[in-house]
Amino acid sequence: MPEILSNEVPQLNKGFFSFKVTAKDKGSNARCGEFFTPHGLIKTPVFMPVGTNSAVKMLDNRQLLETGAQIILANSYHMYLKPGTALVKQAGGLHSWMNWHKPMLTDSGGFQVFSLAKLRKITEDGVHFTDPKNGSKHFISPEISMQIQNDLGADIIMAFDECAPYPCSYDEAKAAMERTHRWLDRCIQAHQNPRQALFPIVQGAFFDDLRRESANYIATKSAVGYAIGGVSVGEPTDIKNYYVNLVAPLLPEGKPRYLMGVGTPVDLLNGVKAGVDMFDCVLPTRNARHGTFFTFEGNKIIKNKEFEADFSPLDPKCNCWTCRNHTRAYIRHLYSNAFEHSQYTFPC
Repeated sequence: MPEILSNEVPQLNKGFFSFKVTAKDKGSNARCGEFFTPHGLIKTPVFMPVGTNSAVKMLDNRQLLETGAQIILANSYHMYLKPGTALVKQAGGLHSWMNWHKPMLTDSGGFQVFSLAKLRKITEDGVHFTDPKNGSKHFISPEISMQIQNDLGADIIMAFDECAPYPCSYDEAKAAMERTHRWLDRCIQAHQNPRQALFPIVQGAFFDDLRRESANYIATKSAVGYAIGGVSVGEPTDIKNYYVNLVAPLLPEGKPRYLMGVGTPVDLLNGVKAGVDMFDCVLPTRNARHGTFFTFEGNKIIKNKEFEADFSPLDPKCNCWTCRNHTRAYIRHLYSNAFEHSQYTFPC
């Protein structure tokens, strides 16, 4: 039997899901909350590490727990292609597959499919696409996306949506938004598991009226929580912040709000001020693999010579395992000599 790495396997709460705001900031829309899920409590605001292929890169579950991670993500598109959702379902779902007994979220796979550009064709039924790795042909519809995510068994699952590119015309953005709404209705009809919360997603690209229309539409659906999609797709930071601030207050106040794919420290602070409760991004692990680390004084590059004889922690204000136990000089040495061969990992 695999070892349970969290304190215990939580029992399902009677209502499966609930959310309450526990504190509000008087000077902004920032708030704290408690989000109860079938696999435990999430205290918000929360950042969710991304485990694309059912593993957060370069970290094992013990290290994830050490960081204080309350919930992690897996990617439906990648899990569907390999190892296949039938195998994960046979293992008992993602929680058993990974031996992770805290909450989990899966995205719909829509963003990955739409990012394939010339390798996919969007129709009203769904999306036909070619796997760029082996050339195999696939089709995902709202119904298939729900089946994939129901099989994976995450606590929170996402509606299948169409993410318009940046930049795009008003007509392109409107068509993608309206299809997203029609697909949402199909997702709601196809979703089968009450122990999984289906989050609708706001689209509308970078047009104020479309964003308002989309937020108002999905708010009419009786969902556990709501997501803001279609940002952090190449637009300037000031435009991203403008639309996060525009959309977040339009979503129901008594439900968790999730800003998808946004994750620099400054982005998180801006999102929290706007009233966002949940965030995810691959940046922390991606940046670390390339030698960048976050500090309260900004981003720094561990490969730089200035750290060769620096015997202070990565960040003196941080209490993580790495900062408590190792110096910049030591970590620079390890990175320079062995990190690229995956012999050492240092969660921070």
